[in-house]
Amino acid sequence: MALIVHKYGGTSMGSTERIRNVAKRVAKWARAGHQMVVVPSAMSGETNRLLGLAKELAPPKPGDDHNRELDMLASTGEQASSALLAIALQAEGMQAVSYAGWQVQVKTDSAFTKARIESIDDERVRADLDAGKVVVVTGFQGVDDAGNITTLGRGGSDTSAVAIAAAMKAHECLIYTDVDGVYTTDPRVEPDARRLTTVSFEEMLEMASLGSKVLQIRSVEFAGKYKVPLRVLSSFTPWDIDIKEEARSGTLITFEEDENMEQAVVSGIAFNRDEAKISVLGVPDKPGIAYHILGAIADANIEVDVIIQNLSKDGRTDFSFTVHRNDYAKAVDLLKAKVLPTLGAADIVGDTKICKVSIVGIGMRSHVGVASNMFRVLSEEGINIQMISTSEIKTSVVIDEKYMELAVRALHKAFDLDQPAA
Repeated sequence: MALIVHKYGGTSMGSTERIRNVAKRVAKWARAGHQMVVVPSAMSGETNRLLGLAKELAPPKPGDDHNRELDMLASTGEQASSALLAIALQAEGMQAVSYAGWQVQVKTDSAFTKARIESIDDERVRADLDAGKVVVVTGFQGVDDAGNITTLGRGGSDTSAVAIAAAMKAHECLIYTDVDGVYTTDPRVEPDARRLTTVSFEEMLEMASLGSKVLQIRSVEFAGKYKVPLRVLSSFTPWDIDIKEEARSGTLITFEEDENMEQAVVSGIAFNRDEAKISVLGVPDKPGIAYHILGAIADANIEVDVIIQNLSKDGRTDFSFTVHRNDYAKAVDLLKAKVLPTLGAADIVGDTKICKVSIVGIGMRSHVGVASNMFRVLSEEGINIQMISTSEIKTSVVIDEKYMELAVRALHKAFDLDQPAA
């Protein structure tokens, strides 16, 4: 008997019929002798609906802080879907019980809307599993030391599922989505994208951080830290598919590099439309400037991505970085209020119509000229590169958003990702 964690996304939970199919699938695994913990997202569109109501009542204004109440509100979506799934499982003849994150408890810090998991008390869940029950735990949420409900940010149910699997030392964590695995790039942008049967943890971590929407980056970080076997597969295959076939389907995120992995220099193309660029112009070129600028940004809980500092001229330089587009206005207002007056910078300018395109592959470690090939392809397509960021297994460029799909398709073809794997 193995302990298995299933996670189901909002599309998989999008209607009572789909919830019934999830219950049938989970029941199949339970009847095969597995202990089952299920982590569902809110029903498709429900979180947006709830947050839309809040926005209608109180349109966001500088200085507003409704985040605690937004977490109280948004968390109800997962609570509803968890209860509905438990009811559906009971209708299938299974003993089932649902819990909210604060009941388990999933302890987090107090960064509302962006909370991070600190610990999980699995005693209650283990007792129910030992009693033969299927346990449904709300994704996306937890509780802080003061008893406040917190949420983990968009895609947080992935993180909840992997964290629970890590805490309980589950045999495997299966992430059921509306796609049947991890692809070389988004098939909606490049129709010739291929599904990968395996992808390394490092590659998946880079893809998640660079804009791939298949898994939330923090879920991949958890999987890597605690060596949680992770598989991405589709919830839209027939629920009565043979369980052995289902257990081999999708994409396995692996922690061991095999010989086949080295054959692919580039494994995938990731992209992110949700970025914005901010440039602080004419700042003094002296030690501590980067900290002075980015320290204020970090204190506001705003994540920074690509960073570039230009060559100095007459003792002044330009400092540019990217943030999530949702944080752009907040970051600019903060810099104008706290940084510009004390630095004596000339100006702050920004661009919200950019995107980031990245090539990812562990084969890049042992091959030279990969980045230059990327730059050549973009040049031939007439695409100007605004910023560049690299690591051992990825190269990212910031370009004008209108060229994103062209860049993805050109790079996908240039690195032979449209060809069947050897």
